[in-house]
Amino acid sequence: MAAKILSFFIAILMFFSPELPHLLDLPAIARGQDLQLEERFELVWEDEFLGDSLDTTKWNDNQSVDTLHWGPIRKGGYWHKDMIDVRDGNLVISTEYKSEPLEGNTFGSPDEYGVGYYTGMIATQGKADFLYGYYECRAILPKSTGMWAAFWMMNGGVYNQDGSGQDGTEVDIFESMYYKDEWWGAGDCVVSGIHFDGYDGMHQGDSIGRFFANNPYEEFNTYGVEWTPEEYIFYINGKETGRLTKGGVSQNPEYLILSCEIAGQDGVAYADRHGTGPISLKEGETAEFIVDYVKVYKHKGDIK
Repeated sequence: MAAKILSFFIAILMFFSPELPHLLDLPAIARGQDLQLEERFELVWEDEFLGDSLDTTKWNDNQSVDTLHWGPIRKGGYWHKDMIDVRDGNLVISTEYKSEPLEGNTFGSPDEYGVGYYTGMIATQGKADFLYGYYECRAILPKSTGMWAAFWMMNGGVYNQDGSGQDGTEVDIFESMYYKDEWWGAGDCVVSGIHFDGYDGMHQGDSIGRFFANNPYEEFNTYGVEWTPEEYIFYINGKETGRLTKGGVSQNPEYLILSCEIAGQDGVAYADRHGTGPISLKEGETAEFIVDYVKVYKHKGDIK
């Protein structure tokens, strides 16, 4: 109750002082410009997950083809295709603890599947990539501390270290790593940002900060980004949350990824992004990342 009261108080302050969240590193409410989707964009690609299995003409699942394989271990858990399902008009990526390892092709990786938390990812890599436009998914986020869902874009050029990010940028349209975060009542927010120049000492990145969604662990929200040659503009439910123009704007086609990850290292789960205590998802429980659709639009006319 105290956290809800505090969240309400913060929301009132943010209404009268839009800059307050950024000054205090607090989550904010999307209050920017409307997207104007129909007026400005034309649909060019979509998946509404209407069948009973993943459409492999559009997506890879990290095991069926070695061109996608990222290795069985992903931070504090494992990515496995058996955790991916299509049902009731939705993509469902499940996360569960497995006391017995699942079997799967590791494509020669030195790592193997073991006991621990299993989840999944899908990507359009090798199937479709895109340059500029607007990218959106509609989703319900998985309910557990110590894990997060994400909708993001990648290009292998992200590892090129020329200081510009023009060869390729990791674009995190959203990441949901704040489930029941009691600090300042920030539990219903997501974060958006970019990464480029590799992931070592030359790495660069930027973020618009954290923004609230509407009851995102129980209800559908839309998360999107508009990509132009000059900037990325992020949206929640058709309202602008922020813009990134500080370099890192890819000029090359990128592929889409939907994924869940467990906070941790070498397949061992942490409690959360700070690495304290056990993940809240217990053995026998399931957390689900439910995606209603993914849609890609191109700009009508001049994209500038």
